Amino acid sequence: MKVCFIGHRKIDEHKVVKEKLYSVVKTLIDNYFVDTFIFGSKSDFNTLCHIVVTSLMPKHNIKRIFYTSKSEFCVLEKERELLQKQFREISKVESEFMGFEEEYEHSKKYSAGKAGYVERNFAMIDDSDICVFYYNENYSPNLRQYAKRCLTLYRPTSGTRLAYEYACRKKKTVINIFKMI
Repeated sequence: MKVCFIGHRKIDEHKVVKEKLYSVVKTLIDNYFVDTFIFGSKSDFNTLCHIVVTSLMPKHNIKRIFYTSKSEFCVLEKERELLQKQFREISKVESEFMGFEEEYEHSKKYSAGKAGYVERNFAMIDDSDICVFYYNENYSPNLRQYAKRCLTLYRPTSGTRLAYEYACRKKKTVINIFKMI
């Protein structure tokens, strides 16, 4: 069984979310025999999910897969320590790269355009049995300009909202951590 994680870029109450997430992930592994976890990127929620799944790896036979968008790269677990060491030597900064066992390039990765992360999230949902979200239905992104020289503002639709609605339309099993808190 496969699980994907999708959530808002910024979340509050990291400690509470992490505790609830740990409980959910442990239940999925123990009771639903989940062995593969699919990650996107660029969100606090994704980072917390990676921390929780990684902490459970020593006791469980599980795998982490990173679905990339056009401008992202993956650090495979076997290369992570070497890259971290090189980064520390060059930058003199302590940093922790997230490691994964596999990188997956979905079919629309290079043709998706500006909002490639939306297509990536759809691919993650399509390839999962269960989708774990951090989705607040009252959240809305900040106003943005259409273009640099355009004075008109618009409010984009949340990528997490688009993914959540897509998962529901696809009749996936959806777990919303936001509603559990």
